[in-house]
Amino acid sequence: MKIATWNVNSLRARMPRVLEWLEATEVDVVLLQETKMANDAFDPAPFTELGYEAAHHGDGQWNGVAILSRCGIEGVESGFGDPQVEAGCRILHATCGGVRVSSVYVPNGRALDDPHYAVKLRWLEHLRTWLDDASAANAPHVIGGDFNIAPSDADVWDPAALVGMTHVSAAERAALAALCGLGYEDVVEHLHPQAGQFSWWDYRGGSFRQNHGMRIDLLLASAPLMGRLIAASVDREARKGEKPSDHAPVVARFSD
Repeated sequence: MKIATWNVNSLRARMPRVLEWLEATEVDVVLLQETKMANDAFDPAPFTELGYEAAHHGDGQWNGVAILSRCGIEGVESGFGDPQVEAGCRILHATCGGVRVSSVYVPNGRALDDPHYAVKLRWLEHLRTWLDDASAANAPHVIGGDFNIAPSDADVWDPAALVGMTHVSAAERAALAALCGLGYEDVVEHLHPQAGQFSWWDYRGGSFRQNHGMRIDLLLASAPLMGRLIAASVDREARKGEKPSDHAPVVARFSD
């Protein structure tokens, strides 16, 4: 089974590229973030034509998450069940081919002195509590998405340039480590611990060409799945060409 996560930065704007990528890669399950559309604007028909069932959780021009699956989709659930902490449509769960998957779009945080930073930390804590209460890591489970956190200094192009900024703060990294402490492992870091495996590059300043990026898009797999991990990588090719997302897909392959 091949599972991918991709922040598409507007599904409406990126639909041709997404469909082309799906046809070329034949990924079984895709977790999408930043669809930037409401549920009534989400049309599953283009995905159905390629053999995918689809679920979507969105309410407008911001946020929005989706799950596409070629191996069935059931048990769809959205949110945490508490609108007070959800900060928009940012999390969607489903079971696909016997694997529970969660598409997550963690709040950005903006700046360390911005109220949105506190919202981000509370959201991550709520996710940890929710996963712990559900004992989700005891079964085959993948949490994939845009975490807006670079796990370590090896996951940013220049750590010195980002001191005092979000995405690299100690509190954010501690929150991510707490999630992994429940029994999850970062599949790309597991197979490719070397620096430079970035998944996001700013549109400005030739960042992609110079590889001035960050690895903030992650696939976290539970222990029952890590034993089945065959391959994991960032698809840099999908970041090239006309009108790309500023994120590249992250893809993992697991044995059946």
